[in-house]
Amino acid sequence: MRLVPRGAPMAPTPRRASSCGPLRVEDADAAAEVIREAFAAQSRPTDPPYSALGETAESVSAKLADGGGAGAEAGGALVGVVLWAEKNGALTIGRVSVLPAWRGQGIARALLAAGEAEARRRGLARMTLRVRLALDENQRLFAGCGFAAVRQGAHPGYAAATFVVMERALG
Repeated sequence: MRLVPRGAPMAPTPRRASSCGPLRVEDADAAAEVIREAFAAQSRPTDPPYSALGETAESVSAKLADGGGAGAEAGGALVGVVLWAEKNGALTIGRVSVLPAWRGQGIARALLAAGEAEARRRGLARMTLRVRLALDENQRLFAGCGFAAVRQGAHPGYAAATFVVMERALG
């Protein structure tokens, strides 16, 4: 997969991602770029800052080797990414990332569906993820995909909660 170059013309409206499939280690550089660009364009800054802004080809490669992930392509270019790992009997979803120009097209939902398919393939009964408390729109997206808040947590060094853990049971 390749990343849509900055400033390159996008597909005509309506745009659709043409495929969603497994990420490979050779996709790590493009995936890291999608993650950084998507998180840099979040609706508001958070405290602490997003660690996703520091993702590299090496860090994404390690996460793919540890658990896996999926990417959404349009015209052969990577426009969305999700990473996952199996933890505590659940598929833990992370780095749900869609390039800003491609948001609102159902790509995040398709990536979460790929995660669900992977969880079912592994015989797992649930999926979990963490989302920043400051990002109401992300919480609404995940709730619309069947996730429910189960607890709040704080990043190291913070007394007050900074994120919510959401979970989706797979029936």
